[in-house]
Amino acid sequence: MNIILRTVGATLVVIIGVISINTALASESRNATTHSEHSHEHESEKPVKEDSHTHEHSESEHTEDKHEEGVSLSAEKIKLAGIKVKALLPHKHLNTVYAPGEVKANGYKSYIVSPRTDSVVIDRHAILGDHVKAGQELVTLFSETMAQAQADFLIASSDWNQARKLDNNSISERTLVETENTYKAAYGKLVAFGLTTKAIKKLSQQDISTFGQYALIAKRDGVVLQDDFMQGQRIEAGETIMLLADESELWIEANIPPNKKLELGLGSPALIDLNGTKYQASVIQEAHTIDPITRTRIVRLSVNNTGHTLHSGMFAKVYFQFESNNAVLAVPEEALIRSSDGDWMVFIEDHPNEFKPVEVMRGRAFGEYREIFGIELGAKVVTHGAFFVASEIAKGGFDPHNH
Repeated sequence: MNIILRTVGATLVVIIGVISINTALASESRNATTHSEHSHEHESEKPVKEDSHTHEHSESEHTEDKHEEGVSLSAEKIKLAGIKVKALLPHKHLNTVYAPGEVKANGYKSYIVSPRTDSVVIDRHAILGDHVKAGQELVTLFSETMAQAQADFLIASSDWNQARKLDNNSISERTLVETENTYKAAYGKLVAFGLTTKAIKKLSQQDISTFGQYALIAKRDGVVLQDDFMQGQRIEAGETIMLLADESELWIEANIPPNKKLELGLGSPALIDLNGTKYQASVIQEAHTIDPITRTRIVRLSVNNTGHTLHSGMFAKVYFQFESNNAVLAVPEEALIRSSDGDWMVFIEDHPNEFKPVEVMRGRAFGEYREIFGIELGAKVVTHGAFFVASEIAKGGFDPHNH
């Protein structure tokens, strides 16, 4: 019996030992599995990190390629869009200084029409904007003073004509001289009032109902720039009735700040910009005093107006021009386009009808041109139509070289 019990006990011990060993092995197996899973997770995270970096690098490369993209246009589109390309070479350009200006009538070729005695307007013969010729009647006036002067002249003229016909025995030399002087004084008075020789000669034939009436005539060819009066209006002596001006040559008066020093000699060139239309002008006068109202210095320029597109009173932009000392690379302002990141760029035709953007730095302004840096000499730059090229690229342009 004891033997049997000992045998059973030994068997239980063996069984318990086996179970403990299996349990330990299972535990180690689980730990190994867990460690393997953690290792696999770490290993799987590492490639993801590398893929993300690779993806960012790829996006960066893609962005750079996109920045380098251009567009290919057909010859028909280039023609319709007015795209012009020019090889960029250094040239001397005119540096400009801006000043506001106003178109004025040429004071040396203008004429103020005004009565020389108080008068009333009877009739007008020209209106605002009319082109009149020298000797043309402009306005008919009436004056009591003129009526008296005309009567005095007719009396003096009659006396003088009779005195000249008498011999020395019938009239003294003193009386002859006085009669002649009275006639000349009466004649001179009519001239002073503005009557022409032709009008004075017709006085003896003038109807009594028109006595006191007289006409003011144009002293030169010109355009009526002012006629601020009405029929029946009383005009004082010296008051402007009309202003005549020769508009074939006008003045531009530019206002220069007193602290701006410009080396302007007679004949210095300037560009006049009037609503996009350009005119060449030259300096003819320069004031040496400051205007008490505008606190500016006046520089007067002369401009030809053969097309009669400029008129007194218009405001204009004046660009005084100074030639650069050295040759520079410059393009028209319209050739410069801002990129999406705010940088300036131009378009280069690197292959026929294929255009790509190139970033540049802007320098000095030379009128309608701008100095640029970052372009090789001889590069074919789009000087006109750059905006169209930019819009074509924005609509989905591509790299013509398949980069």
